[in-house]
Amino acid sequence: MNAIDKQLQQATNRYLPNLLITVIVLIIFVWSTSAVQLDNVTANGLSIAKNILLGLIQPDTELLFNLTTGGVLYLLLETMAIAFLGTIVGAVLAIPLAFLSASNIVPKPVAYVIRLLLIVIRTIPPIVYGLMFIRVTGQGPFTGVLTISLTSVGMLSKLYVDVIEDLDTSVLESMESIGCTTIEKIRYGILPQLSAMFMSIVIYRFDMNLRDAAILGLVGAGGIGAPLIFAMNAYRWSEVGSILIGLIVLILIVEVVSNKVRSKLVKG
Repeated sequence: MNAIDKQLQQATNRYLPNLLITVIVLIIFVWSTSAVQLDNVTANGLSIAKNILLGLIQPDTELLFNLTTGGVLYLLLETMAIAFLGTIVGAVLAIPLAFLSASNIVPKPVAYVIRLLLIVIRTIPPIVYGLMFIRVTGQGPFTGVLTISLTSVGMLSKLYVDVIEDLDTSVLESMESIGCTTIEKIRYGILPQLSAMFMSIVIYRFDMNLRDAAILGLVGAGGIGAPLIFAMNAYRWSEVGSILIGLIVLILIVEVVSNKVRSKLVKG
């Protein structure tokens, strides 16, 4: 078989799997469109959508710039505080779990058990955790912090593990040859390599948690979500507009700052 025949054979071998994947994706896409029901879109629904847009254009400026505990600025700060504290707690708790689930650090059976636990944690949506914690601690920001912390542990541990398993193992082998313990290898051989990447991952998670904290307010877990749902239920669209504008501005600011910080950390 000459070189041209080999290239044709390789192209054919790639074409058939790609064609099969494309057909499967198209079938799933067509099947998924069956969930779109335009019959439920009524004139009343379109009117509400119009009023929401008008609320964004004509927000309640008094609520937007109110400095009391019921104002948008205070509620945004509370939402950001929930996301920040929850991220920090989750980031700290995720570190030992990440090392325990890294197969190049601990025995594989231990790593598999911890990974299974983390998969279970990640499977449950944040709003479900919020509803469960509300039954235990009651409504308020503390419930939001607990929820954000637990949901952060699952994702952060997974991302930490990916970084840990890409480590330069030659350093660890050198430390093991001179009789260093596992704790010493982590402290002096691993953490110096991981600190910048860990910080970048934590900042990325904080960016996501800020959005989750706003949503958790809908179930009474503190922050700006509860006033938003109350305003929508009462059809106070100017208040809805004020809250949404505040959220958009806050998230944009955090997005820009976090991207710059993460870029500097990764590039060193």
